[in-house]
Amino acid sequence: MTRLTSIILCLFFASFPLLAHHSVAGFFDTDSVIEKEGTVIDVYWRNPHVRFTINVLNASGSMDLFEIETTSMVNLRRRKLTANFLNPGDQIRIAGNPAKDEKPGIYALNILLPMGEEVVLGGGGPRWSEEVLGSTQQNRPGDTSSPELGIFRVWSTPIGSGPIWSNSYPLTATAAESLAAFDPAIDSPTLNCAPKGMPTIMEQPYPMQLSQDRDTIVLKMEEYDTVRIIHMSENKTPLAPERPLLGYSVGHWEEQTLVVETFNANWPHFNRDGIPLSANAEIIEYFDVAENGSQLEYRMNVTDPKNFTEPVTLEKYWVWYPEVTIEPYDCAI
Repeated sequence: MTRLTSIILCLFFASFPLLAHHSVAGFFDTDSVIEKEGTVIDVYWRNPHVRFTINVLNASGSMDLFEIETTSMVNLRRRKLTANFLNPGDQIRIAGNPAKDEKPGIYALNILLPMGEEVVLGGGGPRWSEEVLGSTQQNRPGDTSSPELGIFRVWSTPIGSGPIWSNSYPLTATAAESLAAFDPAIDSPTLNCAPKGMPTIMEQPYPMQLSQDRDTIVLKMEEYDTVRIIHMSENKTPLAPERPLLGYSVGHWEEQTLVVETFNANWPHFNRDGIPLSANAEIIEYFDVAENGSQLEYRMNVTDPKNFTEPVTLEKYWVWYPEVTIEPYDCAI
């Protein structure tokens, strides 16, 4: 890449300073799909969204530089796609959600590669080709071969499992006012690789490992290289006076269910989309492993009278893929 091209790309990405970590709907029009063809200029193999740039010939005969975003590194790895599936100089076709505010950007759902293979990254299936790459892991169930491992293993969020969040919440007037004033381009707490606190971190779609270390359970999440410590003790007094992002977590077993109570979290957000959380919120989590060891069911109850008129329950699940490991997050803005 020439020095001039490098300068142009730096200036181009500077015009998208807040796209480093966001919900897709916050910056892209998820109700629309457009197609563009062009030449790949560069590829940025980084979390939380892999990005690349393409040169697109416009109607006037000049080139427009488009920033293309797509899913995370872990989802590409799960599809058996590595960084070399796309290279500078490739002539490709893109279909995806256009950036809002008429910016030259797309969130890619489908990519047609030079040799005719198609990479499907959204849920709509292929658009142009019968040669589809990266679809073998779609909707794959968890492995049932080792139920004796119990809860202590690496768990994965299955593709297409859906988010932990609901579409609506029983908000108080205070929380509704805060939500109405929220601007994701300015106020999002996770912009520019800023790590998440509790309870927001539990939405993360990356691999998560649970292991036991003496009187604690260690919950290691790939996103932001996060480590949560769950103290398996009846003592609910924090060992340190500070209020960390993840709070202080105390757990116990109810038969085969791991129950975790978290408090004292220094994170004033329920989610990353504008709903606040007070310092007095009560967070209780329930982890249940399926009898065959293939799936980890999860439920979170949040009680916060300042922001919710009644307790809120969130649910999701993870599955076990034996080959998955925790990788460095490598987040870059």
